[in-house]
Amino acid sequence: MIDSLVSFVIGMSGGHAALGIVLFTLAVRLLLLPLGIRQARSARVRERLAPRMRELRKRFGRDPERLARETSALYAKEGSSPFAGILPGLAQLPFVWLMFRVATHPTALAGHDLFGAPLGQQVAAVAAHYGLVSVPFSVFALVLVLMAVVAWLSSRTVRASLTEDQPEFMRKAAPLLPFGSLLAAAVLPLAAGLYLLVSTAWTAGERAALATRPL
Repeated sequence: MIDSLVSFVIGMSGGHAALGIVLFTLAVRLLLLPLGIRQARSARVRERLAPRMRELRKRFGRDPERLARETSALYAKEGSSPFAGILPGLAQLPFVWLMFRVATHPTALAGHDLFGAPLGQQVAAVAAHYGLVSVPFSVFALVLVLMAVVAWLSSRTVRASLTEDQPEFMRKAAPLLPFGSLLAAAVLPLAAGLYLLVSTAWTAGERAALATRPL
């Protein structure tokens, strides 16, 4: 099944596996765009309801069940939900899993590379086989550097969107989440890193574009 999928994607991209991964990623993100718009809308609703949520916590902080009911009712009036923002991330999980299966398949990406860097190898294997001063390692390093830049920009955006009424743990942990993709790319094959780079870059651009548009 994996070999058939890879053959189809590569065939649609003219025999270039790296281009096929990029096109596959863009197709997935375009498919999930409605959920991204919904996530942006829910973020604006959360910001707008922040003062009222603070009031509810003061009134019902010692009654978690009542607080949960009042919170759900408050969001329902806005046509949203406290959990609406997590849908895009959950929707991506099957595609991330599929790309992981492709990237770690023993034969699917055999013989395919990105400017000389094997798509099916991890950065440690590339360094051991080609050396630290080589084109394949430089390609992998460039992907990681670009991911670090995207993660830093995304972290700033996330930090700016957090409100004071949110739990302190969330306000500390949420800005670090974008760096999770960078850590994953450092241990996964280049194919998975390329997918994560394009996907996270899309996310950053999508947030920036939707932040200035009426929803």
